[in-house]
Amino acid sequence: MMGKERVGLVLALVLMSFVISTSSSDEQQLRWRKSLFSTATTSSSSSSSSLLSNRVGSSLLFQVQGNVYPTGYYNVTVHVGQPLKPYFLDLDTGSDLTWLQCDAPCVQCVEAPHPLYRPSNDLVPCEDPICASLHAPGQHKCEDPTQCDYEVEYADGGSSLGVLVKDAFAFNYTNGQRLNPRLALGCGYDQVPGASYHPLDGILGLGKGKSSIVSQLHSQKLIRNVVGHCLSGRGGGFLFFGDDLYDSSRVVWTSMSSDYTKYYSPGVAELFFGGKTTGLKNLPLVFDSGSSYTYLSRVAYQTLTSMMKRELSAKSLKEAPEDWTLPLCWKGKRPFKNVRDVKKYFKPLALSFTDGKTRTLFELTPEAYLIISNRGNVCLGILNGAEVGLQDLNVIGDVSMQDRVVIYDNEKQRIGWMPANCDRIPKSKAMNT
Repeated sequence: MMGKERVGLVLALVLMSFVISTSSSDEQQLRWRKSLFSTATTSSSSSSSSLLSNRVGSSLLFQVQGNVYPTGYYNVTVHVGQPLKPYFLDLDTGSDLTWLQCDAPCVQCVEAPHPLYRPSNDLVPCEDPICASLHAPGQHKCEDPTQCDYEVEYADGGSSLGVLVKDAFAFNYTNGQRLNPRLALGCGYDQVPGASYHPLDGILGLGKGKSSIVSQLHSQKLIRNVVGHCLSGRGGGFLFFGDDLYDSSRVVWTSMSSDYTKYYSPGVAELFFGGKTTGLKNLPLVFDSGSSYTYLSRVAYQTLTSMMKRELSAKSLKEAPEDWTLPLCWKGKRPFKNVRDVKKYFKPLALSFTDGKTRTLFELTPEAYLIISNRGNVCLGILNGAEVGLQDLNVIGDVSMQDRVVIYDNEKQRIGWMPANCDRIPKSKAMNT
């Protein structure tokens, strides 16, 4: 994650989820938060769950809580341990490792909703492939062969240090069947809160690596290696593992890039503003649910904000530097209540990907890049990634994925999206809450 409100890729703030980890080479801003890393067709945000097939089968469905603003993150409840206990985890497609604050005992832990996780005695050995996957090539050294030590660092300065254990998880298939697999997770006994700290029990890593919960469930032949989420702009939504909760024919698909294999990336994109090219091309892009906001590289951010300021100069909006909610905010003659009040002043954006001979668009209406602050001002939910260590990387964060289903299909190496009413959770006999 990343970012001020929360960033994925292991960045929490508004950063992204870039997980920078001794146990992982992933990286993530401002969640300005925690994890960033440890898109034609069209994707307008009006539609309903009729686009979801609502079939029951071997998928796992989770209810999501939270919002982009003011909470700054989305989370799910996962039950772990013997006896099973609930934990609130930040869902993060930008990092792999799932970890809980842990009483091992804890050297340094931060305030959380639940008592610390009491680890099992089932240590993951150092030579386990999952342990090796958490370290950069050539850096996996086993000082103690009986255990796997990890350290993840986030762009906002936060970190988690601990050891890998295996323990029982409890899930419900959508057909009502109960599932109790033993999975590897991090027992985090030394946490340093970042600038965008949020009171959760840990992180649910949903990336592509071997340590990801989805990858582990798939390796045990329990689900298809597909993860998706639908984040509501009104708060809440749902998360799913598996491929039978959507109609694939209604999804806009683009291939995952072979150049950015650590993250969910469609490759490079071209940015359009008001239907016209900005001249910004070859922008490396990743999707990161651990980032509250969207990030552009320095040149792309400066170009886009200059175009927006020129566009707004003749309108009734004025910059509001006194509002520190986000770096760029505007005020009107009276406070705004929602983005609908102000969207007429802002043009749509789009990111264009070329997949072979096919051009695919990931469209961003004003609702997908603006928020209304608690002062009633409108703020730009696109931030300068260079200020949070993302260099040339561009990140699509939660604000730009709201009110659509986003699917990461690791089986077919593709990313997809479609408009949806994320307040309407697909029908199932059982859900994970």
